[in-house]
Formats: sequence, C-alpha cells, structure tokens
Amino acid sequence: MTAHQRTRLPQTTPPEPATVALQQSSLRMTGRQRLIMVLLLTASFTLAVDFSILNVALPRIGADVGFSLEHLQWIATSFALCAAGFTLFFGRVADLFGRKRLFITGMALLGIGSLAGGLATDPGLLLAARAAQGLATAAVTPAALSLLTTSFPEGPLRDKALGLNGSLMAAGFTAGAVLGGLLTDLLSWRWAFFINIPIAIFVLVLAPKFLTESSRGNNTRLDVPGAFTVTLALLLLVFGLTTAGEKGWAEPLAWAPLAAGLLLFVVFFLIEKNTAHALVPVTILGRNNIAWGNIAGILAFATETSLVFVLTLYLQQVLGYTPLGAGLAFAVLGAGTVAGGIIAPHLIGKLGTKKTIISGLTVQAAATGSLLFLNTDQASLAIVLIATFVGGVANLAAIVGFMVTATTGLPNTEQGLATGLTTMSQQIGITMGIPVMSSIIAASLLQSGVAGPEQVLAAVLPAIGINAGLCLATAATVGFFLRAPAEHEPAEHGPLNSVRLNAGS
Repeated sequence: MTAHQRTRLPQTTPPEPATVALQQSSLRMTGRQRLIMVLLLTASFTLAVDFSILNVALPRIGADVGFSLEHLQWIATSFALCAAGFTLFFGRVADLFGRKRLFITGMALLGIGSLAGGLATDPGLLLAARAAQGLATAAVTPAALSLLTTSFPEGPLRDKALGLNGSLMAAGFTAGAVLGGLLTDLLSWRWAFFINIPIAIFVLVLAPKFLTESSRGNNTRLDVPGAFTVTLALLLLVFGLTTAGEKGWAEPLAWAPLAAGLLLFVVFFLIEKNTAHALVPVTILGRNNIAWGNIAGILAFATETSLVFVLTLYLQQVLGYTPLGAGLAFAVLGAGTVAGGIIAPHLIGKLGTKKTIISGLTVQAAATGSLLFLNTDQASLAIVLIATFVGGVANLAAIVGFMVTATTGLPNTEQGLATGLTTMSQQIGITMGIPVMSSIIAASLLQSGVAGPEQVLAAVLPAIGINAGLCLATAATVGFFLRAPAEHEPAEHGPLNSVRLNAGS
C-alpha cells in the first residue's frame, strides 16, 4: 500500500442538488416574500400605533366632543375591549374561512372606523369608531400574523419575520404617544384618526394582488358556544382590569367582572373538552410550548407596557415634563425595541427560544431594577434613557422568543389559532399590567394624602421594584416549566425542520 493510498480520505456522497437548493432557498427571502412582509408589517405597525396615539390627546378630545372627565377612559377602553375580546374568535375564523379575506375585511373596517372617528362630533359616534378600530385590530392582527407564519417556513426566515413584526409592533406603541402629541399640537387630534386612511387604502390596493389565500381547515364549522363564552370572558376580564386601574381593586365593578370572566373561562374549557369542533382544542392548550409560551408572553407585555405608564408619571409629575416631552423621551425605548427585534433571531439561532426568553427577561429585570436609583434630580433622565433602551432590547428578545415558541410545531391549518392565542396574550398583558401598577401607586399616594413630586417618587419606586421582580419570576418560571423545542413533535413539518428544532434547543 502506497503512502498516497494510506492517507486517502473516505468517500462521501455529495448532497443531492435538489436538497442543496431547498436548504439554500430556506435561508433566502424572495422578492414576493419581502413585499408580503412589508404589507403585513405596515398593517401591524399601524394597529399598534392606534393603541396609544390618542392617549396624550384625551383631554382635548373630551373638550371638543363633549366627554366628561370621568368618562374619558372609555375612548381607550372601548378600543381595548374589542381588540382583546374578539381576537381569539377572529383568529379561528381566519383558519376556517380564510386569512386573506379576514385581513382585507379588517383593514377596510379600520379605514371606515378611522374616517368616522375623525369626523365625530358626539361621544356616541367617537366610541363606535374606536370600537370599530378595536374590532379591526382583533381581525387583522391574528390574520396578519398567521399569513406571516404561513408565508415563511419554520426556521431563520420565520424567526426574522417575527422579529421584525415584534419590533415594529412594540415600537408602534411608543411611536403612537409621540405621533399623537405631534399631530394634536401641530394639526388636530382628528388627524390621529385620518392618518390611518391612506395606509388602509395602500394595503387594500396591494393585498388582493400579492397575498395568497391560505388553505382552510377541513372542518368549516365554527364553535359558536365556545366563541361566545370566551369572547364574553375576555370582555369581562378587560373591563374588570380597566375599572380596577381607574377606581381601585375594592370597586365591585372591578372584581365582579373579573370573577365572572374567570368563571366563564372554566365554562369555556368544559365546552371545548366536550366539543368535536372546538374553537381551541384542549390538545392545543395542553401543549407545553403553547401554554407556557403564552404565559411568558402575557407577563413580558404586562411588565414593559406598565413600566411605560409608571415612567410617564415619573417624567411628568416628578421631573415636570410635558406629555409631548415625555413621549419623546420614550423614543429611546422605541429604538431599543427595534434593535431587540433585529437581534432576537440571531439569539434564537445561538441559544434557542427558551434561553432567549430567559435571558431577555433577566436583562430586562436588571434594567428595570436600575430605575430604583431615580430621584427628583433632572440628571435621572439619563438613567431612564439607558434603562429603557436596554430593557426595550431585552423585552423584545423575550417577546420574539415567545412568539416563535408559541407558533412552533403546529400545522398551517392551526396557525390562525396559534397567532390568535399570541395576540390575545399580548392584549391581556397590555391591559393587565397598567391596573396592577396603578393600584400600587394609588395605594401609596392615598397613605401620604399628598401628590407632590416627592410623594409621587415614593409611590413610583415600589411599583418599579415589583415590575423588576415580576420579570425575574417569569424568567424562573419559564426556566422551570417550559420544555426546549426539541422535545416537541416536528414530524408534520419534515426533516429539515426537525434538524432545526433539535439544533435550537
């Protein structure tokens, strides 16, 4: 045997050209996919902006339209009730009757509602317009998310798309406060409604041409008892949480709807357990990644959005900023969320979704904890800016990790349900956090009996500490209960996805 023969490497079989092409195509985004992503993200960002765009303008709206001060919160509550209450119902409707159709219908409703809101001269029409915007949000958000997840296969491309979606939606909440202040000061609060109309027209013109209707579920029967029960339960839950934030937890109008809502959730579970055509099959809720992924999502949204509320009080009542100035300060948070959405897919590729969620929430807890050093000095603004940027990056990493976790391992026919659940988690988290933080602050202020800068600071700091503690508790809960994605059954998605899931753990 010659030396050449002794050192000859073993023969390997080169991969089939079709396999190589499939692997490469799964890592590149086509021109059509880019256009689809632009359409869907434009709609999602616009709806996220609508959550907060009217907040800084509420006093002026009340004066112009005829709302009394104690009823102003219904301008926001009417939107939140519909957005959270109907999201799961519309998510399933998208699966059964067509996501593209529901997406287009929802965008048309957004345009009509925005036109009515901009022209409103009495409270009834304005509330109807906000309810229409909330229903549009409940229809479009899960439809857009499910169109996004079904347009991109599980893997790096879907992670990237969900990362951009998460960052733009989170940035939209911040941008809404800034944009609402600018439009109200420079033009009129009515432009906070009118600005949606050209965006809706843009999407409605292009969506029929470029979006493809997804295949519908084989079962086209809708679980009406389940849909009615869960929608009513969510409406009561959001109403109770909102009332608690306004009037305190001792108010019967707060805890009575909450108790009724929780009871209806039990009834809903029993209905789904004994229904052949369940709105939310119990087997789906029993999946580890669906259940614990959505719990992580609720708390990730609750902690960050409630922190914005707490810091808004601090900036205005302690440091003396105007509403517009406070909104501009949160532009740093918006930049952090965009950066987090870009970084998150890379973290998921290296750490896996579980570790990304845990790391994001842990860093968010540290950033939030640094806010305990705030005081009445104007120099504290630097702490706010740094902490909100770092916390925004970390929070978005956790949110994208939750979205990927909670939509993984399901066939395309159930993606509307999965994204409906993630959207519901988002809405509940946004609604739940503020009343909790508000009650903590209110209890402290009631004890002092004064609402000066020192007293507000003393009330804000315990809320910040509890917020940071919730982040750490959520990270620990996820670490203990959430199983790594590799433990799920990826068979329905093929061998390439199986390799990806195992690598991601």
